[in-house]
Amino acid sequence: MEKSAPRPVRKDTLLSRRYIEGLIAEGKHVIIYENSVLKVDAFIKFHPGGEKPIKHMVGRDATDEINALHSREARDRMPSYKIGRVEGVWTNFLPPIQGGKFRPYTEDTCSSEDDLTSQDTSSQEGSTPPSPIFDAIDSKSITRRKRSKGTDTAASTPVEAEVDSQARPAFLDARTREEIVFDTAKYPSLDQANQESIKWKYRELYKRMQDDGLFNCNYFCYFIECCRYTIFATLFYVFLRLGWWATSAFFLGCFWHQLVFTAHDAGHMGITHNFHVDTVIGILIADFMGGLSLGWWKRSHNVHHIVTNEPEHDPDIEHIPFFAISHRFIDSLYSTYYDRNMTFDAVSKAMIKIQNYSYYPIMALARFNLYRLSWEYLLKRQAPRKGPAWWHIWLEFAGQAFFWYWFVYGVMYKTIPDWSSRLVFLLISHVVSSPLHVQITLSHFAMSTADMGVHESFPQKMLRTTMDVDCPTWLDFFHGGLQFQAIHHLYPRMPRHNLRRAQKYVLEFCKETGIPYAIFTFYDGNKEVIGRLGDVAKQVRLMEECRKSIGTEGVFSHHD
Repeated sequence: MEKSAPRPVRKDTLLSRRYIEGLIAEGKHVIIYENSVLKVDAFIKFHPGGEKPIKHMVGRDATDEINALHSREARDRMPSYKIGRVEGVWTNFLPPIQGGKFRPYTEDTCSSEDDLTSQDTSSQEGSTPPSPIFDAIDSKSITRRKRSKGTDTAASTPVEAEVDSQARPAFLDARTREEIVFDTAKYPSLDQANQESIKWKYRELYKRMQDDGLFNCNYFCYFIECCRYTIFATLFYVFLRLGWWATSAFFLGCFWHQLVFTAHDAGHMGITHNFHVDTVIGILIADFMGGLSLGWWKRSHNVHHIVTNEPEHDPDIEHIPFFAISHRFIDSLYSTYYDRNMTFDAVSKAMIKIQNYSYYPIMALARFNLYRLSWEYLLKRQAPRKGPAWWHIWLEFAGQAFFWYWFVYGVMYKTIPDWSSRLVFLLISHVVSSPLHVQITLSHFAMSTADMGVHESFPQKMLRTTMDVDCPTWLDFFHGGLQFQAIHHLYPRMPRHNLRRAQKYVLEFCKETGIPYAIFTFYDGNKEVIGRLGDVAKQVRLMEECRKSIGTEGVFSHHD
């Protein structure tokens, strides 16, 4: 009869890789933080950022991700979840939520006494991810496994891919291989020693910028911004009272556009650095004034910062049926964030074929989709129900009620007299705030979506999947400072007013490590995005031609 592994009795017990694999196979949420082994099952339901970011770190060294996204107070609580430690450089597992398979730890397969107290790095069969250079070239490895709903628990493994009734065009696999080979040549080697060197240089960079005060909030900048907010809000109200509906709507849109930047800072605890104070500030701005759920944004955004530009996992690029920035969406991949298959159906096919033309019109109306996502988050009770954030959802409900009362009833219905004027007001106010949606997608849509495996360091992944937008200093107010998305992804809790100052440090880091730093002007960045969307649209048309050829001729070898 198989027996489970004995549990360590001291927090300083040296645990082996094989033993940790066994814990994960049992469904435990185990992560590595600064050589400590943390079992966070008791905390995961209390995590203010949701469960998904933790699930993507299971079996991995999450040191850089935790330090980047958490306050000092949160990091100081990490030792309470410690069950042991590891020595040397940790080799990451592929997390279960991403398809990693783990073997139970039994006395039949391991010597429990020796394995509990030694770092065994040879026992990796079945849990080490395939090589992103060679193994992933095989079409069976490239095809993302389709999973049934509810299989994202720590002990789950992906269900084998169903056999497609239609032949799968070979160019999808070729395109995947091409992207991996391109990024392998462009970016530093993924060998462990090189990636560890990059990690340590990244941490040294943090200390340098911290010593230079770049993580200190400049409250005078917020005073200037509050003056700007007040001017826009006043102009909105004055022209509303004068009956200049279109002009009033324009300034309301400007008000919303600017407010989002401060809500973003609050969501990252970048203002007061106090969790509850910053959250309340964010809810007052996002929910009460803008009708958007801060809790929804944090739940989605935290995942985005962990698995940036990964088509199967990053909700910020999962926009089927409207957009597909990677050919992998053409294959109806499974979203671990939404827990469902993102089916590439007839509607998706029709929309993706014209996505380079529909991009700006859809971005102009994107705020309406954010309302939907906000209410889905609130009504489905996706917010933390326990822990320090349990009461935030009730403040958000109050904020939503307040917003829809003042905006829909007070402004749209009671103040504006007729439906045509109401429609004009509604559209102008929402379109004016849309440049923000273009800017945020700009930083990621044209960047790499290749799967480079779990050995890639956090800083290299962030710089590979994110671009910055170059603009003169006087335009920083328009972009809100968030045109420096690559720098922001490296250090999410750095106040955005300091991101421009941090650029010189990041440039030095990139030069020293050999990681390319992607920066485009706003115009050139837009060209890159439209080009990427057009490229995927062409792939859809090519796939359609291939399938038509199969139907008529039975072969498509001339399309290879």
